[in-house]
Amino acid sequence: MGFQQSFKALSDPVRREILSLLRRGPMAAGDIAAHFEVSGATISHHLPVLVLDDKQGKYIYYELNMSVVDEILEWISALKGDGRNEKNQ
Repeated sequence: MGFQQSFKALSDPVRREILSLLRRGPMAAGDIAAHFEVSGATISHHLPVLVLDDKQGKYIYYELNMSVVDEILEWISALKGDGRNEKNQ
């Protein structure tokens, strides 16, 4: 996923809340949906973005896609620089 798609995904408050829930570990779609007052179809729409899925029997468990998160953090760190104030160089 490219930066534009990642940041677009992060702009949605429901997706950000889903990511916060998944920080604790993998969750089934129904467990995620229980935290929201939206339809299951709406949650299903949000889940493929920024997360990985793992089908186990009749359940699908979702977890953070850390490669996307790491890529975003590396980009932000690069913007910040190495911590030196460039005006003093």
